[in-house]
Amino acid sequence: MSTALELPPGATTPVAAANLTPELPAWTAGQRFLFRFSFIFIGLLIVPLTTSWWERLFKLKTTADFFGLITSYRSDFFPLTSDSGKWGFAAFSAWGIAALGGLVGAAVWTWLARKSPRREYRTLYYWLRLVVRYRIALGLLAFGFMKFYPTQMPYPSYANLETSFGDYTAYKLYWQVVGVVTWYQVVIGVVEVGAAILFLFRGTTALGAAIVIGVLSNIAHANLAYDGGVHVYSGFFALLSIFLLIPYVSDLWRLLVRREDVTPRELGPRYATAAGRWTHAGVKAALILCFTVGYGYERYVNYYVTGLRKEPLTAAPAGLEGVYDVTEFRLNGRELPYSPDDPVRWQLATFERYVTFAYKVNRAQPVHLSNGSPALRDSEKRYELAGVAGGWRYWHYRAEAGGAQLVLQDKNNDADALAGRRRQSLADGTKPEENVRKLTWAITRPTEGRVVLEGQDEAGNALHVVLDRRPSGFPLELKREQLTAVAKR
Repeated sequence: MSTALELPPGATTPVAAANLTPELPAWTAGQRFLFRFSFIFIGLLIVPLTTSWWERLFKLKTTADFFGLITSYRSDFFPLTSDSGKWGFAAFSAWGIAALGGLVGAAVWTWLARKSPRREYRTLYYWLRLVVRYRIALGLLAFGFMKFYPTQMPYPSYANLETSFGDYTAYKLYWQVVGVVTWYQVVIGVVEVGAAILFLFRGTTALGAAIVIGVLSNIAHANLAYDGGVHVYSGFFALLSIFLLIPYVSDLWRLLVRREDVTPRELGPRYATAAGRWTHAGVKAALILCFTVGYGYERYVNYYVTGLRKEPLTAAPAGLEGVYDVTEFRLNGRELPYSPDDPVRWQLATFERYVTFAYKVNRAQPVHLSNGSPALRDSEKRYELAGVAGGWRYWHYRAEAGGAQLVLQDKNNDADALAGRRRQSLADGTKPEENVRKLTWAITRPTEGRVVLEGQDEAGNALHVVLDRRPSGFPLELKREQLTAVAKR
């Protein structure tokens, strides 16, 4: 399409065919067909086509709800249940369906317009680009703030760092690597938020598109490689950015390759009166402040004030956190010697920096394939166990009786049911029934680094477990010391 897209002075709306300046020639038949295809194809991918989405739209209460609704929509006309349909290339089938719809629709549109005197669609093209720009900006702001306030990929837990390489799902392994370097995640968030802001202004759209094509296409291919599940959604933003960048390609070629002077021309509204210009500027400024400062502040509150995160916030009792060897394990008074094949005796245990206790045992546990969505209650936060196998059992606990007792709740099996009851209570206004079974264990700490647990397991067997903390509770600390020593040599 032609890049000569500017309005004549005095126009109060985006340029119409009758008001074209002489230097803006009519589009060719091929350009008109490509526009019709693009308009239908992009519309099918952007416009929500499910009634449930529109029902949720009219029930929004906060800016965070709005951004959550925007980012939750994915065009998926015929969901595929196969592995490739969820994590592989078959998941792009919605693009193929939208492209087919675009071709058929463009052909019909072309036939219906065969006798029309219209030779361009610059006004409609302006609005299409505007919608695409803001769609990218909103999605990137949601993505970016999730990383700027490092919510998406938290710092790994002790148990996660003690998990064997082969016991991770691919996506969780990738997320753990990113989560270890918190500031790297923050920098990615800064890039995504910065790119989103560039899309809010016509003059910086090309720069924003170039950044997004580089960053989001990389995220898309990483999700394909590690079964992250958002390769289609991240690729969606790269695709829309390519659409926005196409009109700049010829000018960029002339500027960067042929080294010619270039005067970019953008399609946009001009106003005959100062009131019109100020109204436009005021509305745009209000939207930008709402989407950037307002939403950014709300994410700040969620992260630092309300604690809407993926990992628990309540700190473990002082001096308790660390990785523990299971020195002694008695079941109903009978001591069980260590064996990696024993389905009952614990092999290893951890008290996390927050109120999670975990132990490893040679017994199969269901692997949760979710990414551990943020939650307000510590007992419902499951990022630490999501995507992890290897026989790890995770328990949320609270200390009672002056720290002499631990009341534990099974996170592997109870979190789904409890979260489901809470969602239902929000929907129907009833009070959730928290009748999840809890275990109560006595805890003593006879010496520094030693913990003795006594109580009953889920089957009612009497437990007596002696745990001894390893000298370096955090394996990563020792690795850092070793790397530093090697570097000094």
